[in-house]
Amino acid sequence: MNQTVVGRRQFSVGLGAAALGGFQMAQAQGEGRIVLGQSAPFTGPAAQLGIQFHQGAKLFFDQLNAQGGVGKRQIEIRTLDDGYEPDRCAENTKKLMADDVFALFGYIGTPTSLAALPLFTKEKVPFFGPFTGAEALRQPFNRLVFHVRASYYDETALIVRQLTNLGIKKIAVFYQNDAYGKAGLDGVVRALTEQKLAPAATATVERNSVDVKAAVDKLVAAKPDAVVQIAAYAGSAAFVRAARKAGFGGTFYNVSFVGTQALADELGKDGAGVVVSQVMPSPYQPSRQITREFLEAIKKGGDKVQANYSSMEGYVAARVFAEGLRQANGSGKITREGLIAGLEGLGSQAISGFQVSYSATDHAASHFVEMSMLTGDGRVRT
Repeated sequence: MNQTVVGRRQFSVGLGAAALGGFQMAQAQGEGRIVLGQSAPFTGPAAQLGIQFHQGAKLFFDQLNAQGGVGKRQIEIRTLDDGYEPDRCAENTKKLMADDVFALFGYIGTPTSLAALPLFTKEKVPFFGPFTGAEALRQPFNRLVFHVRASYYDETALIVRQLTNLGIKKIAVFYQNDAYGKAGLDGVVRALTEQKLAPAATATVERNSVDVKAAVDKLVAAKPDAVVQIAAYAGSAAFVRAARKAGFGGTFYNVSFVGTQALADELGKDGAGVVVSQVMPSPYQPSRQITREFLEAIKKGGDKVQANYSSMEGYVAARVFAEGLRQANGSGKITREGLIAGLEGLGSQAISGFQVSYSATDHAASHFVEMSMLTGDGRVRT
């Protein structure tokens, strides 16, 4: 994983503010570069989410650059590690914007993205493809924010519908005690309410923690038939193991942010039967065009990239972003406003078979959700 730390450049005190801003933008973008900034976890308990998403995006951009880029301009992603901590993400966002990146791309997580929200909104910097389905980034509408994935409301609605269709109504929720976990909890409660149900019990885990004992004690005592988990892979895996050890015999359902491959790796054989909702097409089934292109890209030059849902999401986000850039390039000059107009101009279309829809009033490209299950041998079955 190619990590670049971005710092502030030193300039002559005699430069005026306008000249300085223009000079910084010219330096950051260069004659042949479009520089994107990504704050994400590259270390810590959520590191695989950032690493895998970045690898997938870089895989696409590297191969696009080898073909001449967009408008003969190369695309570069500059990364800063936030460890999945909001305060660090906010500082990273300030650094990236001070370095005049063209847009912010592929931020990982709800609490981190929300920390960045007022900062990029003030500076009018586009924020593309965050790895989160939180409603707080979708409503109220912000013309700078473009989503590629479905929302947590979409995911939890399908999870609850599948459980209730199976006759399972005693459903508990294990969630991360932050904006991400609460967004997922809201989705589950909303979906249950539509079925005239309520959670059998709820319990929390702190972000970047695997201390799940209190949560296990509370939820196992409630004797639910299923537990919906809204956490990152380390906390979710710890809960599955501890709950089973405590005698829980029900099923576990996770939303996509958990990081499916990372969860499978953490659980090993203990992952058998654990269900995860997905917002991307399966990276293992070449029947879909976007998956064939992804697997072919790995074969051609991505030997360090593992085909999984997180790297697939990075690849798809980069693919959609490039389409917006091509639209912006049609005017002869790529600008931030041009990018926004270019993405909105995509309208409703299938990009390599993946359906997206943008407009001037709706920047949520997809509502695609399907279910998958871990097999216990490191694989994922849809």
